[in-house]
Amino acid sequence: MSANLFVPAGAAKSSLNEPPSHNSQVGGQAIYDRRFGGKAELKSHFLLNLVDERVSSWSHSGIKRIFDLLCVLVVLPFLIPIFLIIALSIRFTSRGPVLFLQTRTGRHRRNFTILKFRTMEHCDRGEHKTVTTTENQRFTPVGPFLRRWKLDELPQLLNVLTGDMSLVGPRPKLPEHQLGNLLCRPGITGAATIAFAREEQVLAGLPDHRLDGYYHSIILPAKLRLDTEYMARATFRSDLKLIVDTALRRWDTSAMQKLLDIETVNAENKSQRFKSPVSTIASNRVAAVPRDESLVSAD
Repeated sequence: MSANLFVPAGAAKSSLNEPPSHNSQVGGQAIYDRRFGGKAELKSHFLLNLVDERVSSWSHSGIKRIFDLLCVLVVLPFLIPIFLIIALSIRFTSRGPVLFLQTRTGRHRRNFTILKFRTMEHCDRGEHKTVTTTENQRFTPVGPFLRRWKLDELPQLLNVLTGDMSLVGPRPKLPEHQLGNLLCRPGITGAATIAFAREEQVLAGLPDHRLDGYYHSIILPAKLRLDTEYMARATFRSDLKLIVDTALRRWDTSAMQKLLDIETVNAENKSQRFKSPVSTIASNRVAAVPRDESLVSAD
C-alpha cells in the first residue's frame, strides 16, 4: 500500500517490550534514543510516516475470501433471531432507524456503506462527532449493551458477503481518517480492534478541545502501526485466533498502553504540541479502565 506505515516485526517487538520512561527530566528525543539504542537504522523506520505497506499472501488471497464467506454463511442462520431481537429493542426504545449507515473507505480507496445497529440517539440535523467517547455522545437505552458485547457490529457480516469487508483486517476508516491505500479488505475485527477495545473510555479523559488533535496525532498512527505490522505476517491461524479472541472478549489493554506511549514520544519529537498533560491524562485513563466494564470502540 502506498503512503502507509510499515513497522518491521523485530522493531515492533522491541518497542512493545520496552515502554518509555516518564521521567520529566528526560526529553522525548532522549527517551527515543535510549529505547532504540541510538541505532539510526531503527529510528529511521519509526520516523518515516509514509512508506509502502507489505501484506502477507494470506491477507489478500482468494482462500481467505472463501473462508470469510463460509464462516458467514454457516453462522448467519443462527444469528437471524438475534438480529430480530436487537432490531425490535432499538425500535421500541428510541426514535430513528434501526441501522446506522456511514461511508467508510475500503480496499484500494473504494468507499462503501458500512452497516451497524444504531447505538446513539438519532440526529435529524447535524452529525455525531467523528471521534466518539463515552462522554461526548448520547446513547440509546440499549446502545451501551450492544457496544459492550460488540453486537452493533453484527450487520457487517452483510458487508463481508458483498465483498466490502473481511472478518479480519484493519477497521475501515472514515474517508478523512484513512491513512494510505488499503491493499487488503478492512475487517470486522483485527489487531488494533483487540488492542483498542476500550478506546472510548480512554478518550473520555481528554478535554474536548484536544480530542481531535490527540486522535489524529496519537491514536490513528498507533492503530496504523499495529494493523500494518499484523497484516504483514497474518496467517489463517492468526486470523482464527483474533476471531476467537473477539468472540470471547479477550481485550489486551497493555498493548494499547505501550503503543500510545510510543506514538506520544514520536509526536513529541516532531512537535512540542503534546508536551502538555494530554498524553499523561490518556495514559492514566488506560491504566484506570476496569477490565469488566469496557465499551467496544465505535470505529
